[in-house]
Amino acid sequence: MLYKAVHIHAFGGPEVLVRDELPVPTPAVGEVLVRLEFAGVNFIDIYMRNGIYRRSHTYTTPLPMTLGMEGAGIVVAVGPGVEHVTPGDRVAYGLARGSYAEYAVVPEIKVVRVPSGVSTEVAAALFFQGATAHYLASSAFKLAPGHVCLVHAGAGGVGQLLIQLARGRGARVIATVGTPEKAEIARQRGADAAILYREIDFREEVMRLTSGQGVDVVYDSVGRDTLPRSLRCLKRRGTCVSFGASSGQPAPVEVLELAESGSVFLTRPHLADYMASREEIACRANDLFKAYSEGGLDVPIQRQFPLAEANEAHRLLETRATRGKVLLRVA
Repeated sequence: MLYKAVHIHAFGGPEVLVRDELPVPTPAVGEVLVRLEFAGVNFIDIYMRNGIYRRSHTYTTPLPMTLGMEGAGIVVAVGPGVEHVTPGDRVAYGLARGSYAEYAVVPEIKVVRVPSGVSTEVAAALFFQGATAHYLASSAFKLAPGHVCLVHAGAGGVGQLLIQLARGRGARVIATVGTPEKAEIARQRGADAAILYREIDFREEVMRLTSGQGVDVVYDSVGRDTLPRSLRCLKRRGTCVSFGASSGQPAPVEVLELAESGSVFLTRPHLADYMASREEIACRANDLFKAYSEGGLDVPIQRQFPLAEANEAHRLLETRATRGKVLLRVA
């Protein structure tokens, strides 16, 4: 039996995504076979496609490969030793490559059951970006009442979730956005202020909004266009979490610049290091599902593409014009 998958055979632009037919795999020890209904489209997929991660030891990119690091669907078979899920279970997962396909083999430790109050579509939209927002707000820098944070790309998929989680932890949130429409989205999610970075220098505005004090933490997913000024937005001994590069990889930072910016901290984490065990994955997912089910978390889904149009989904994401999650509809 064959199934359809979106493959790349060389690094490059969206045009390198091609559809292939492959034999349906059999799960090995500790693995489950998932019939996918939705796959999430994330910037990590673009980094894998264009070769930015070709030297990464955390996110390996062997060619040819099926893209996609997030999916949701139905378990159809399990391998020996699997204890926590059974065929017929509705599940979601992340950090296992191969979700741009009708079927995927996934390590059991990365899979979580989707509760009845959460649709498969929402589970696929929430898992990867939600887990990113969760570790940013609760682990990379543990927000608490009294903290002030700056969230770049506040109207994007991660940005909207991060704003909501930050407000839920009692923090004051300043967001940067590109348009008045996006500013309204960020404010609807709970941002106390939304800076139009095309019209005003965001660092100057952050310092004005904080009476010259700066913020406790900057969450920077933009990279090249923002990182140097992000460091200068921080309070003394503040933290900048650089977790993406939608504008391109930032230039190297001189170590002395961290001291000159106020003895600040700069970290560039991988989500994988904050989803390092089955217990940690389940804890983050369950927190997110619970928040959504109780009405405390809105999950913005902007658009769905059929699997055959994965290249168009990549083009949309790379425009930096998204206002929510982009999904591939597999089933």
